Amino acid sequence: MLWDSDLYLQFKAERTQPSIDLVKRIPLSHAAKALDVGCGPGNSSRVLADAFPGARITGVDSSPEMIAAAAAAHPDMTFRLCDAGDLASLGENGFDIVFSNACIQWVPDHPRLLGDMLSLLRPGGVLAVQIPMNQQEPIHRIVARLAADDEWRDTLAGARTFHTLEQEAYFDILSERAATFQLWQTTYLHRLPSHEAIMDWYKGTGLRPYLSLLSDERAQAFERAVLREVKREYPIQRNGEVIFRFPRFFFIATPKGQGS
Repeated sequence: MLWDSDLYLQFKAERTQPSIDLVKRIPLSHAAKALDVGCGPGNSSRVLADAFPGARITGVDSSPEMIAAAAAAHPDMTFRLCDAGDLASLGENGFDIVFSNACIQWVPDHPRLLGDMLSLLRPGGVLAVQIPMNQQEPIHRIVARLAADDEWRDTLAGARTFHTLEQEAYFDILSERAATFQLWQTTYLHRLPSHEAIMDWYKGTGLRPYLSLLSDERAQAFERAVLREVKREYPIQRNGEVIFRFPRFFFIATPKGQGS
């Protein structure tokens, strides 16, 4: 599945804000090196670099397109092609910070994944993660409902690739694997100029598993069907804008047995 860094960065400020909010909660005054898991086009890596001047920042992503965009935009950092499900292939640990913004929902087996991420930290290091938690928002329900219709079912069955768990499951995972942890949720109310902007946002992320299975003509037809439902579900505000609600789940943790 190909990723489009330009489409992703169309909403750079909105997509980067959770990284800014997460970095502010990291209880470190200094970091020598940090790992950004699922760095995308490097916007979250830049947030880390700005928050911890002098730190060596390494960003990893499974998308060659995203790695190329990140390396071009941020030549002062290191970017490597690496699947988040195989972090051991980095051949490196002892990070002060392992950071991940809106990535691990694409990766299976979160108990193992979070254990692997914690194992990359030095004593006293911090794991900081943000995961979209918008499964109950209209856009998700619209896409799931349409994909299950007779017109699309045969092609799109099983297209959803998110592996997000319930918040209680993350509590249990961290209580077993971390020395300390904190969890919280923030719902962002993004101001978008139109219903079409919602489509542009979602085509950069959650719609991609569906559109990648369709021909160009069929993909356009599916987009039109989603847009019709989006216009029904998202009211236009008095000033002509649309509120795009986006709940996000955050946690920070320190590795067990290595202090805090």
